[in-house]
Amino acid sequence: MWMIKALLFDFDGLILDTETPEVLVWQSIYHEHGFELPVDEWEKTIGGYGLSNFDAAEHLSLLSQGRLDPVSMRTRYRRESDLLIQSSSIMSGVISMIEQAREQGIQTAIGSSSPHSWVDTHAKRLGIFHYFKHIICQEDVSPGRTKPNPDIYLKALEQLKVPNTEAVVFEDSVNGVESARRAGIFVVAVPNPLTAKMGVRGDLTISSLADLSLQDLLAKIPWAWE
Repeated sequence: MWMIKALLFDFDGLILDTETPEVLVWQSIYHEHGFELPVDEWEKTIGGYGLSNFDAAEHLSLLSQGRLDPVSMRTRYRRESDLLIQSSSIMSGVISMIEQAREQGIQTAIGSSSPHSWVDTHAKRLGIFHYFKHIICQEDVSPGRTKPNPDIYLKALEQLKVPNTEAVVFEDSVNGVESARRAGIFVVAVPNPLTAKMGVRGDLTISSLADLSLQDLLAKIPWAWE
């Protein structure tokens, strides 16, 4: 009998690749004005702000010596990246893992540093909102306590009534993996094309959820069976 009672999924970059479109749009905006986006710095903000407080709009405004308004740049970035994200589909292997969990009576939840307005809207658009018993977002923890702090995942465990030793987290970012580790939860790192460059590593690291069945996952967790 398995002891894992819950699977916790990050959202951005894990369920939906929102991160690649976002960096591509910022790169395009920077190039238009003759500058280069410092991708290494921008990447540190993925999944939370534990590694850096870099703000691409403010940085571009400084580079332009104030000619470019950060508010206008941010509005344009959001509009253009949203158009790309709206055409994106669920990442490979996600639905299969969720369905396998449901068949085995394992609960599923989302833990994201993004707001509900973002996560809930996309989850409903993708037709997966109903799969998750709980969706924990930035509004559900104290200000400044998103990833890499453990609060989001601890809140998910509390809502699911599951101890940290009976859950698994799927994450794509350094901040997200650190959040899961601080919560004491076994974490599977699934880097996307962008975060793979950052050397993201979990207790288990795979290139795609499509490469891992639930049965294979449980076999790789020493205490997953009783």
